[in-house]
Amino acid sequence: MGEMQYRKEIDGLRALAVLPVLLYHAGVPGFQGGYVGVDVFFVISGYLITSVLNGEIEKGGEFSFRRFYERRARRLLPALFSVALVSSIAAWFVLLPNEMKDFSQSLVAISAFASNLHFFRKTGYFESATELKPLMHTWSLAIEEQFYFLFPACLLLCRRMPRLYWALGLVGIASLLHSQFNGPLHPSANFYLLPYRGWELLLGVFLSLAGQSFSARTPLPHWLTNLGEGLGLALIIFSIAAFDHTTAFPSFFALVPTVGTLFILGFTSSNSPLGRILGSRPLVAIGLMSYSIYLWHQPLFAFFKIRYDSVLPSLLQWTLIGLSLICGALSWRFIERPFREKGLFSQKEIFQYSIFGMILLTAIGLAGHFSHGMSFRPSFGKLPKNYLSYLSPLPQDNTGIDLNACVSEAASLCKRADFSDS
Repeated sequence: MGEMQYRKEIDGLRALAVLPVLLYHAGVPGFQGGYVGVDVFFVISGYLITSVLNGEIEKGGEFSFRRFYERRARRLLPALFSVALVSSIAAWFVLLPNEMKDFSQSLVAISAFASNLHFFRKTGYFESATELKPLMHTWSLAIEEQFYFLFPACLLLCRRMPRLYWALGLVGIASLLHSQFNGPLHPSANFYLLPYRGWELLLGVFLSLAGQSFSARTPLPHWLTNLGEGLGLALIIFSIAAFDHTTAFPSFFALVPTVGTLFILGFTSSNSPLGRILGSRPLVAIGLMSYSIYLWHQPLFAFFKIRYDSVLPSLLQWTLIGLSLICGALSWRFIERPFREKGLFSQKEIFQYSIFGMILLTAIGLAGHFSHGMSFRPSFGKLPKNYLSYLSPLPQDNTGIDLNACVSEAASLCKRADFSDS
């Protein structure tokens, strides 16, 4: 089979995935189902990882777990750690102690590649409070990281014992059925955890395997490929426009955008009508930067939504979308690209920097957790420990704070406080 050839239309498909996510979080009308862009990413990830791993395995002895995880570290961690550190600086000035404590816990979870477990324990994705969590979007990265940890060994076993491919297929079917029938009983787990989401990644896996099995066969007629890619695009657009927070998701509904992604990956080529659109320079450029764009958009939106009490003015919505694209472009150019250059950073250095980054984020997170959200910060040192006292009709409490002034002048603080110390 050999090494996988670069397909620029896949980068264009990444752009089709990340832009709806931005528009969804910005609250732009018509994109209430934009969250399905994450599901598109899952299918693409399963497809590409399998194609790359199979290419290395078929070369004979070239596959190495160490090199695989080096590539994942180069690809994912520098930009992720940079966004987390910048967000930590902003959080110092913006977040209330209870919010800072939750943020600090998410830093530790990111370091352990388990932020999906953290947010699963804390809240559901469609709850309004999640809009104010700067690192909430890292749940999807954690799912992919957990998949990357398990999948290479599974693929190697399947290559040596082909019958295990059937077992892997059964795992995917079980994951989908688990999401459909058990998900409503555990909606937060259904959204955040790998056992409920694994089938989406496995869809891409089996498309890659099927593509390699049939790669030597006669190409399909043009009318069929055009129909297939057109249907795939229609399914994704439909899910973006028709789904919203009331849609039972993920479930069989998630088959709409994921099967649409399969059709585009399976039928589109660089010379097909949709392939030429997706392969255009603007979409390819956004697709190349899509990871950094995705990383930066949530902290930007979250901190500004805190400032504007979750309702962003229309002009600010579009400003933040543009700012997300700019930050993503800068991050891709000055963080992602350099760390991918083996001539600039050796394998040893990448692992050293990765470990240092995990230790640093863990240290900041633990400090925030055990200091009760860094309540010693000058901006919040005068706040009463129990934010519920803000709602008291009395003019003062034993701290001497004018509570009526608090209610009238900083009501958003009262709304943001969850009155818990978990």
